[in-house]
Amino acid sequence: MQATYPARYRDAHGEIATTIRNHGKTLRMALCGVEFEGTDFDSLELACAGEGADTSRFTFSAGSLCACTLELELPLTVVAAGREVAATLEVRLRLGGPKTNGGIESEDLGLGLTAGGTRLQSRGETGWFEDELADLQRQVPEGDFLKICFGCAWSDYSPAGHGLYGGLACFRGNKAGYAAASTKEDMLRIWRTVTEWVQETYLCPEFERRKPGTGYRG
Repeated sequence: MQATYPARYRDAHGEIATTIRNHGKTLRMALCGVEFEGTDFDSLELACAGEGADTSRFTFSAGSLCACTLELELPLTVVAAGREVAATLEVRLRLGGPKTNGGIESEDLGLGLTAGGTRLQSRGETGWFEDELADLQRQVPEGDFLKICFGCAWSDYSPAGHGLYGGLACFRGNKAGYAAASTKEDMLRIWRTVTEWVQETYLCPEFERRKPGTGYRG
């Protein structure tokens, strides 16, 4: 999987129009000759800087870019009234400044979904793709759904926790085992059968719509 998303970066010094390149596991973004790379939108680290590039405008916490706002648009598919419809997921992530004792002051995530002339907005209260996507799914008409890995019958999160984005485990190689798992103990027993780690917005040919109550996360 390789995709490029239009993006905007803002900090105390102004706004920069850019793109985020998604290689399926790694995200890359260039700002004024400075390249950032990470596995998550809130863990983009300095990868390299071109000759003469100035990194002094950027703020970091434990090596990750912070004190900024990222806005980007991801294409995805929504199934509405039985038909696949091209949709856009609008992401707005605001990262606070570094705290003296580690971490950052705040992390706010909002998601907007535009499909077929209708726009929905997540509440932006949780700071997780998991919960904000679930909020959007609850808002679409009954029978409609987001056709992405987050909404697949064979995906789940680790009982040990996960990050903002990209920490979804796929069990398509052990569908029977995953279908029978409903508790933390069940998940730990089948954990070594994870096929691969995927991003919530990824989509593979084996997608099957998730039913409420499926697996560990329900």
